[in-house]
Amino acid sequence: MIKTNKNLCKVRTVTTFLTLTKERETWENEILKASVFCNDLASKFMQNSYEVQSIRIVTNAFGEYLDTTNLKSATKDLQFLSDILNSLDVQNLRIRFAIGEAKTKEEIALLPELIRDFGDLCNACVNVPLDEFGVLDNELINYSSLAVNEISKITPRGEGNFNFTVNFNCKPLIPYFPASYHNSSDENCYVVGLETPDLLVSVLKEFNSTCKDLNHNEKFKKYYEVMSEALQYHVDEIKNIIDGFESSSFVFRGMDSSAAPSKNCSSMCEVYEELGVEYFGASGSVEASSILTKVFKSLKNIELVGFSGLMLAVTEDSGLAKGTIKGEFDIRSLLTYSSVCGIGLDTVPIPGDTSIEKLNALMRDTGTMAFRLNKPLTVRVFPVPGLRAGDMTVYESDDLCNCKILEVR
Repeated sequence: MIKTNKNLCKVRTVTTFLTLTKERETWENEILKASVFCNDLASKFMQNSYEVQSIRIVTNAFGEYLDTTNLKSATKDLQFLSDILNSLDVQNLRIRFAIGEAKTKEEIALLPELIRDFGDLCNACVNVPLDEFGVLDNELINYSSLAVNEISKITPRGEGNFNFTVNFNCKPLIPYFPASYHNSSDENCYVVGLETPDLLVSVLKEFNSTCKDLNHNEKFKKYYEVMSEALQYHVDEIKNIIDGFESSSFVFRGMDSSAAPSKNCSSMCEVYEELGVEYFGASGSVEASSILTKVFKSLKNIELVGFSGLMLAVTEDSGLAKGTIKGEFDIRSLLTYSSVCGIGLDTVPIPGDTSIEKLNALMRDTGTMAFRLNKPLTVRVFPVPGLRAGDMTVYESDDLCNCKILEVR
């Protein structure tokens, strides 16, 4: 059966969460412990025919262990960590590292240069709270927008913003970068995240090829059932592997059930089309987004953590990237869909001259939705120097698809 095909369900990440202290001499042992754990669990998954794409390590807020007195001291400490990470033997698996959250304007100001110099070993986020009147901390948003703007200027084609995001109403235990962060008061633990667009497209195609005469309500009920059953099968299989894997170092805290698309798998746009939507962005997209979210929240026998929802990452999804070229959706559409699903505004390319005021407003809109609707949303936008709305990007990163710049109104 298609739903049991393990080639259609990949383990996007095994993500560990750990605490580092100011005692630099302990860092190597802690990082090595996490690496060995991830490597061993990844081997178990692969022995059971599940492809593992990456292993990730997330720390507590970097201000708690890096010397953030100035850029020079922070760079020296991060270079020390980078040397440790680059020395790891991880069986040809991609290793990514998140330095946790930035909590102050001084820490946020360090991020552009650190991200420029350390890239995928320096993923970071800012968590924006509400004030006592229920209004977002606009000062923190403003510092974050300034960082986004600076990263776009000092990294090639502005690609460094791939490693930075602004979080709203996001809890710890998100396995996907760069929204991940860890609280030092929590135990060392791990979370698993999957890549399942291939699976969703395949089971929907199979169903649609055999059931053509159902009415809309009957179809949507069946769509929900076939997607939920397929995901549940693999969740149970993966949980069985985890249950048979003993570790005294890291406690399993759950799974992020998000589909987590990439440029190397089926596009989420194909899922929408199989659900009867003419194209992502057409009428029916909100309804389809809602049922997909319901599917991701339906899984049993597992603790759901992180986003566990619909991810619409514009430049990581080949179908969404093509949609920008055809003008099938805009930033406001993405925000609308986030009201019933989603991750917010993720990997969205915008004009390089977008003002700080517009960035701030975009973040406030997203953050207001996150807290008003009680869901985790993020803003990860890519201002592209020298390009305007409608221009094509020229990304060179293996993670990113080229697409048209979206206008920020």
